[in-house]
Amino acid sequence: MFKILIAEDDRELRLLFQRVLTRNGYSAVGAADGSEALDLIDKEYFDLIISDVMMPKVDGYELVRSLREAGITTPVLMITAKDAYDDMREGFASGTDDYMVKPVNVNEMVLRVGALLRRAQMINDRRQVIGNTVLEYDSMTVTTGEGSVQLPQKEFMLLYKMASYPGKIFTKQQLMDDIWGYESDAEAHTVEVHIGRLRDRFRDNPDFRIVTMRGVGYKVVKL
Repeated sequence: MFKILIAEDDRELRLLFQRVLTRNGYSAVGAADGSEALDLIDKEYFDLIISDVMMPKVDGYELVRSLREAGITTPVLMITAKDAYDDMREGFASGTDDYMVKPVNVNEMVLRVGALLRRAQMINDRRQVIGNTVLEYDSMTVTTGEGSVQLPQKEFMLLYKMASYPGKIFTKQQLMDDIWGYESDAEAHTVEVHIGRLRDRFRDNPDFRIVTMRGVGYKVVKL
C-alpha cells in the first residue's frame, strides 16, 4: 500500500484529503505544517507528499527545497490558493512535480496522485527485461540481439511504461497523463504517432509486440 503524507495547515481540508485517499486504497498521514512534515519524513518513508504552499513555520516551497537539497526525490503534489504564473513557476523551480489550485477537485487529485506514483515507480525500477530485450531507463536505450539503440525520450518512456506491465491495456488518456503529463496540451493523436514509430523500430523483435485494442488502447505482449 502506498503511503502518502499530507502537509496542510487547514485541519478540515487535511482530514478530507486523508479520507478520500484512504477510500482509494492509500495510507494517508497528516501534518499541520512543513516543520511537522519534515519531522515525519525523518522517521518514516512516504511514497508521495501532498503539500500546501502557505503554512506556518515552514511553507511548501521551503519544504520541497529541503527535501531536494537532502537528495530526497519523493514526488510532491503542491496545492495552493495561488494561481499566478510566478507562484507556479516558483513551485516547480523548488522541485515540485505537479501543481493544483484550490478549490481542489478531490477526484482530480486522486488521478494526479496515481499518475505521479506510476511515473515514480517507472523511474525507480530503471530497467525492464522482456526475453532478450533490455530497456535501460538511465540511458533510454533498448538492447536486443542486434545491438543497442537510444530512443527519443517520449518513445522510450511510452515503451518502458507498457513493457513494465506486459499484457495490461493502457488507454490513450492514461499514456498521455503518465508520459506527457496531466496538463499537457498534446493531443491524443500524439500517442498513435509514437506507437507507430515504435512498431516500425521493433517490427522484427522476437520478444514482444505492441498490440492495438481497438476502441480501448494499447498493450505490450510477450512472444
